[in-house]
Amino acid sequence: MASGEKEEYDNNAGNNLSSSSSFAGSNKQAEFDNTRAEGFAGKMLDILNGGTVSLMISVGHQTRLFDVMSKLPPSTSEQIATAANLNERYVREWLGAMVTGNIIEYDPSKQKYRLPAEHAAFLTCEAGLNNIAVITQYIALMGEVEQKIIECFHKGGGVPYSAYPRFQELQAEETARIFDARLLNNIIPLADGLADRLKSGIDVLDVGCGRGKAINIMARAYPKSRFVGYDISSEGIESADYEAMEWSLTNVKFETKDATTINEQEKYDLITAFDTIHDQAQPTKVLKEIYNALRKGGVFLMQDIAASSHMHENMNNPLAPTLYTLSTMHCMTVSLAYNGEGLGTVWGKQKAEQKLREAGFSGPIEVRQIEGDILNYYYIARK
Repeated sequence: MASGEKEEYDNNAGNNLSSSSSFAGSNKQAEFDNTRAEGFAGKMLDILNGGTVSLMISVGHQTRLFDVMSKLPPSTSEQIATAANLNERYVREWLGAMVTGNIIEYDPSKQKYRLPAEHAAFLTCEAGLNNIAVITQYIALMGEVEQKIIECFHKGGGVPYSAYPRFQELQAEETARIFDARLLNNIIPLADGLADRLKSGIDVLDVGCGRGKAINIMARAYPKSRFVGYDISSEGIESADYEAMEWSLTNVKFETKDATTINEQEKYDLITAFDTIHDQAQPTKVLKEIYNALRKGGVFLMQDIAASSHMHENMNNPLAPTLYTLSTMHCMTVSLAYNGEGLGTVWGKQKAEQKLREAGFSGPIEVRQIEGDILNYYYIARK
């Protein structure tokens, strides 16, 4: 951050954080507030319990215990374990965490457990986009690299993508439910006229396609259009090819490719990048490659995190702590591992628009959101 930007940021932060002017020396001059201390101790206990319960929710999601319990009447631990085909002793201890964490209800007189429908609405696979249990899997994933991240705090650098063997699997599960539910009916229509162009037949590239879910869904829906997916992960490309084969798609192809080396001139009418640009080591170069690869009148549709580039403007963002943590533990550090820019998850709207301008997009940049999706902005830029 340049010195002028830092000064402006600090001034803005001071205006938004009412107690900032009293920070200096406050710990020494103010009397110790026992009530405030007790309140903060309670908050710390809530944080500790929330973190551990998150791990147990992840276990419940992966073992499909929530899905099983949502179909059961009030049941004993033995009945639940049998229905889920799991070990009863582990299920019983897991239930202890879920009951004391106020996730599952328990009737001690009958020794039976019940998952309320109002809770199942946010914990089961049937919940679709509302299934928050899917996201809790990232807590354990980040824990796997904690010691490596701490080393980076001391020495700098970053943790490479290869250190996260489960990341693409989790990302694929998370994004698939979004694409299945929203891609054709909500996301594509954000760009005026785009659906009609896809029906008529255009050339499409998805940058950072992962396991290819978005491209395959579009290829099946728009058989007259031609689709290409690039991703740096050969594992992801293999999965994308397999799904395309299963769906008998003939208008799609996938290739293992670094997004900084697209090197194609005016070849595509639509380029998409779903939650991938902030992860790039060289996002500025990638965006320039995207701009060059678009034909005149082409559309770039970029999905990325809904946040501000200024931390103080994220104070009311309900996901802000999670986003900054994900950035520290994955997005930022992976970029820095390859001597990248390290934009991080919360690069924000202002920085995103700046980078799009630097890439060459000089016209209006639309920033849209979809009802019910508090996680993402959808940027629409035309060449």
